[in-house]
Amino acid sequence: MNWLNYHHLLYFWTVAREGSVTRAAEVLRLSQPTVSGQVKLLEEALGEKLFRRVGRELVLTDMGRIAYRYADEIFSLGRELSDTFAGRLARQPDRLTIGVSDLVPKLILYRLIEPALTLEPPLRVICREGKTEQLLADLAIHELDLVLAEVPIAGQASVRAYNHLLGETGVSFFATKALARPRRRGFPRTLDGAPLLAPTENTHLRRALDHWLAQLGARPRVVAEFEDSALLKAFGAEGAGLFPGPTAIEREICATYRVEVVGRTDAVVERFYAISVERRIKHPAVRLITERARERLFPTLSG
Repeated sequence: MNWLNYHHLLYFWTVAREGSVTRAAEVLRLSQPTVSGQVKLLEEALGEKLFRRVGRELVLTDMGRIAYRYADEIFSLGRELSDTFAGRLARQPDRLTIGVSDLVPKLILYRLIEPALTLEPPLRVICREGKTEQLLADLAIHELDLVLAEVPIAGQASVRAYNHLLGETGVSFFATKALARPRRRGFPRTLDGAPLLAPTENTHLRRALDHWLAQLGARPRVVAEFEDSALLKAFGAEGAGLFPGPTAIEREICATYRVEVVGRTDAVVERFYAISVERRIKHPAVRLITERARERLFPTLSG
């Protein structure tokens, strides 16, 4: 069995953390050639390049980022061990790093992630928002524990990951009192000609809405389009138009944005997924997120 040399790992971790061999050598109180040599020995042992040079800067390669994450956890555990035996620390909170798609409504995200904040011992939750494609790439190299998205990962995708359906919900339409009341009776026909705040055309929700409206023969007047669902709702709260949102969080939307429900439809469905590298979820926080979503937020899925 080939044992990892933790001195080499420490030197690599310090270079990555400090951003250069020069600063790492100062921290370690060693010469620059010594530090460079030790990092090279680690690369040879792992069979991978861990750094690449961009101008005068050292930048981690994809494999270097994976190695850095493991090293960071290893040395964090080492500090925790020392502190525990010194009587200074009972246990450091674990971390859960979640990638959240920028197309998932923020109120849905809070409801999904909130159970992880209740775990004992406490869990540090780190959320990184971005495009689903980039988040999946980060998941593949283990920079994320989980991705929460509005669409499943496609079967032909290059990333080896698994979809866990959290639930589905119909869509409600919301508006300020002045806009909502005259359009409530006769909904959804009253959407014809109504001012509408819509998600952008590249989203699954927009395509589903357009298809449903075409079937109805309703042609609302699209006032504005938004990628950010929170911004869309903020405009709706100011009376700029009607806007769609998940029926599962009607109460939260009405309370947060002081709007009313105009009407609902189950013909347009939003689905939400947890995507992980595990076929069977083992991480206790991820398991709790999926279980609570199905039991409380989207009970029709479990029922």
